[in-house]
Amino acid sequence: MANSIKLLDVIALLVDLPEYNLWRGQVGTVVEILAGGRAFEIEFSDRHGRTYESIGLRPEQFVVLRYEPTFVSLRSPSLVPLAV
Repeated sequence: MANSIKLLDVIALLVDLPEYNLWRGQVGTVVEILAGGRAFEIEFSDRHGRTYESIGLRPEQFVVLRYEPTFVSLRSPSLVPLAV
């Protein structure tokens, strides 16, 4: 999964981080790739674009939000027609 994370990706936290006043579901932006992609600097901003927190996170602590569907090949074995 870490290979698919890119700069400026929008993410959502999967964990609570009370020491930073950040909670599961909060949205941030990837602003730096650290440790060869094993960690990422995530910036959290308010609705006016002002940063209120910037911390390093591991990929298992967040999920990248997708705004467009990922297309799957119609020949994919995972797509099995339903019996009617």
